[in-house]
Amino acid sequence: MTVPPPIVAPSILAADFARLADEVRAVEHAADWLHVDVMDNHFVPNLTIGLPVVQSLRAATDLPFDVHLMIEDPRRWAPGYADAGAYNVTFHAEACDDPVALAKDLRSAGAKAGLAIDRDTPIEPYLELLPSFDTLLIMTIKAGFGGQRFLPALLDKVRAARRHVDAGHLELRIEVDGGIAADTIEQAAAAGADAFVAGTAVYGADDPAEAVRRLRGLAERATTGA
Repeated sequence: MTVPPPIVAPSILAADFARLADEVRAVEHAADWLHVDVMDNHFVPNLTIGLPVVQSLRAATDLPFDVHLMIEDPRRWAPGYADAGAYNVTFHAEACDDPVALAKDLRSAGAKAGLAIDRDTPIEPYLELLPSFDTLLIMTIKAGFGGQRFLPALLDKVRAARRHVDAGHLELRIEVDGGIAADTIEQAAAAGADAFVAGTAVYGADDPAEAVRRLRGLAERATTGA
């Protein structure tokens, strides 16, 4: 198994929305990406931030934005996030009838393209699409709310994706999202994940930056045996 150096992406879903710019700066020199959850109260039963907030935050930090669209009709909205300066824009397979075409649109707009797979969606039908993507986000909870308990059975999808990526020598990040914390990140890393979304584990800590560094160290240990 070949796993790139781990990326930790704090999720601002767990941050204090009244102090978003400050919360972002709190992890600025520790995080690799900043994970931005966009929910529309249709695809998932929750409503969060949208494009205007992303545009405003883009001016407040140099961190690469890892935008996770939990929305209906991503063909309509996703390119706008790329235009706003997102580094990576991930949309759900369940919400898009032509994922490869949207991936091309995102790359043309200057962003990386990510495909997300929700808890109850089999991964096998999408493995052959992975050469068109830069990131595969595998939910380790049910998409829609932060603070849920990590579901270790979903790591079977991570293992299947890692085998496929390694066999095809693909340049693809395998990202996990949901319940990632100090007591779960090593399991996810050992299964083959190399990018980790962490919300409460970072923003619920007294020192968010130190929490990021600790999570990265745990992921490194799981993959290198150090």
